[in-house]
This record gives sequence, structure tokens and C-alpha cells, in this order.
Amino acid sequence: MAGLNVAPKRKEIYKYEAPWTLYSMNWSVRPDKRFRLAIGSFVEEYNNKVQVISLDEDSAEFSAKSTFDHPYPTTKIMWIPDAKGVFPDLLATSGDYLRIWKAGEPDTRLECLLNNNKNSDFCAPLTSFDWNEVEPNLIGTSSIDTTCTIWGLETGQVVGRVGGPGNCVSGHVKTQLIAHDKEVYDIAFSRAGGGRDMFASVGADGSVRMFDLRHLEHSTIIYEDPQHRPLLRLAWNRQDPSYLATISMDACEVVILDVRVPCTPVARLSNHRACVNGIAWAPHSSCHICTAGDDHQALIWDIQQMPRAIEDPILAYTAAEGEINQIQWGATQPDWIAICYNRSLEILRV
Repeated sequence: MAGLNVAPKRKEIYKYEAPWTLYSMNWSVRPDKRFRLAIGSFVEEYNNKVQVISLDEDSAEFSAKSTFDHPYPTTKIMWIPDAKGVFPDLLATSGDYLRIWKAGEPDTRLECLLNNNKNSDFCAPLTSFDWNEVEPNLIGTSSIDTTCTIWGLETGQVVGRVGGPGNCVSGHVKTQLIAHDKEVYDIAFSRAGGGRDMFASVGADGSVRMFDLRHLEHSTIIYEDPQHRPLLRLAWNRQDPSYLATISMDACEVVILDVRVPCTPVARLSNHRACVNGIAWAPHSSCHICTAGDDHQALIWDIQQMPRAIEDPILAYTAAEGEINQIQWGATQPDWIAICYNRSLEILRV
């Protein structure tokens, strides 16, 4: 019979149901681990979990490869930005501290715990962090104590090293600075100027501030929310370091900024019907960004015609069965976006 050898149509959506409510989540970037993600539980108590899951493309099912305990919910999860697979297979999480984990199946183990307050066991909770893509030995963290800390990691990538006792990853504070007048909620390295030294942060004082590790004596305020609402997230355009996006607390819109024209947004994306929780730029295109929020929607926008107003998204995903609290666009999987709501993780082909 004709037509029997037609390949099955690949699915557009894959879904994973976790045993707990999800919040943080991120894609692995290793070339040999295509559809691998890490997800973090959001349970309002001390005992939380992180799980590494992977999609079997033949069975079209996600399965858990590793599950490990985490104190408090993770505020962010990130895999080492190592697209060539030359570093150890590391994962970082923020919460009460910054922790670096060595991924394994089934056992993921803690490599190091980084506390920037050497004088006490007390550590102000970390709201977020970013792992530098150009220099994977640099991680920046943001904290409710108004500071940002830049960590230097030693990842011990010795060729042919056989794992013995002791961990091969350690870290030290390279610099710690008071970044804002109030809590700092997010930090992100810029790709400008080589991609190593520039970063921006946002916080409860409603400002976006830009820093240069070579000149930390001053920062630049790129934007201030007109109502002084706290700014919760920021994300740099992955292709054009002039643009970044930010969201303010309880806002239904995303503000796009151009660092060359500070203080005045170049665009406002305002089709969400409830507050926006997540923003993710396309890894492979300078003019596409995805936003997601409490209205159960993930919207993809084409911002090419800036500074003309952008009226509507070019794609809308409206089938989420809950408020979307997290969105990540895979760096090595530009055709796929991952979202979290309730206990569900979905990856959507775009």
C-alpha cells in the first residue's frame, strides 16, 4: 500500500508532569544532550527538589534522569554555557546560596556551595544569577541585600583526570558591589565589548543599571520605571547587545530598551491580559522575543519595525492550563521554547 513508509509527523508539543509545582527551569546547552532540562520545585518549605529530565525522541516521552534535594525553592537554574562540551557537566542553582552541581545519572552531586558572607553562616537570599557565556568561570549573583557578587569558578578541567575524592570545582568572590538602593532582583551579562565585563541589574528601586567590571566606581542608570515600581526581570537580546527587555511588578507589558538611547523605551509589548512573568529572546534572531504571563499565554513578537509601535504578537500559544511562571528559549534548540505552569513543563515548537 502506498503511503505506509511516510515518517510520522513530529509533535509540536511535549509535556512533562512533575510531582510538585514548578518554578525554575532551564535547557542544557551541551551538544550531546539535545532535549535535556533541569526543573526546580516550588514548595513553600525547606525541602525542595531539582530534577534533570530528558526527552526520548523515539518514544516522545520525558523521563527523569536524576532527582536531588535542594534547600528552599530554587530562584534560578542554569547549566554551564558550554556549547562545545569541554567543561565538566555542571549545573548551578540559586536560593539561600549559590550551589554548583555535577550532573550525573542517576546521581547529581554538590560540587561547591558559595557564600559571600564569610563572617557568618547567614546569607541574604539570592534572587537570581547569570553564568557568563564568554567566560564560563564567571557567575554573577543578585541578592535582596542590595548587592551583586561576581564569582570566579575554578572548574578543574584537567584532561584525563580520573575522579578521586574531593570536588573539582571551587569558587571565590572576585568582586561584590552595592548595585541598587533596595533589593536586586535580576542580573544579566551583556555580550557588548567582548561579552566578559559588562552586566546589568534590576531591582526594587525600579531602575535598570549597567556595570563594567573594569570600572566599578560608577554605574549607568539605563531606565527608571516612571511609577518607581520594582523591576523583576531583565534579559539581553542574544544577537544585538544594544537591546534589553525588562518587566515591572504586576505589569501586563514588557519594556524594550536601547542602551544607546537611555531612559526612553523603544517599544512596549502590551497584549498580555494579566501580569507578565517571563521574557526570553530568540537565540538565533535579533528581532524575536517571547513573553509569558498569568493570562496562560506565551506570545512571540517581531520587533523589527522599532521604533514604530508593535501592536500584536506574531504567534500566540494560549493552551496552557495555568499561569505561566517561567519561559526559556533553548540556546542550542532555537525551534523550541519551554514553559512552566502548575506542575507542568511543556516544550513548544515555534
